[in-house]
Amino acid sequence: MLESLEKMLAKGVDNALLRFGLGKGYLDLGDNVKAAEHLQRCVEFDPKYSAAWKLLGKARLAAGDRAGARAAWEQGIVAAQGHGDKQAEKEMTVFMKKLDKP
Repeated sequence: MLESLEKMLAKGVDNALLRFGLGKGYLDLGDNVKAAEHLQRCVEFDPKYSAAWKLLGKARLAAGDRAGARAAWEQGIVAAQGHGDKQAEKEMTVFMKKLDKP
C-alpha cells in the first residue's frame, strides 16, 4: 500500500488523505520520523483533521519529541472540538494526561 501511495505522491498527487495514508503506514512500520513528516503535511492541508493530529502526536512521541506530541494533541483537541469529534477529543486528552505523569 505504501508503495502505491508513494508513487501517487511522486506523480504530483498531494492532498490530506494521501498524506494521512502515508503517515499512518509509516507509523505502523515504526518509521516515526517519516510518519510525522507526512502527518504534518496532512494537517497543513487540513487543520481540522483531528485523526491526523492524533497520529501526529503519537508519531512525535514515539520519535522522542514530547513537546511536539503535546503541541499536536493540543491543536488536535481544538480541531476535534471544532467539529464535534468527541472520541478524538477524549483520546487526545487522555494522551496529554499520560504525558504529564512522571
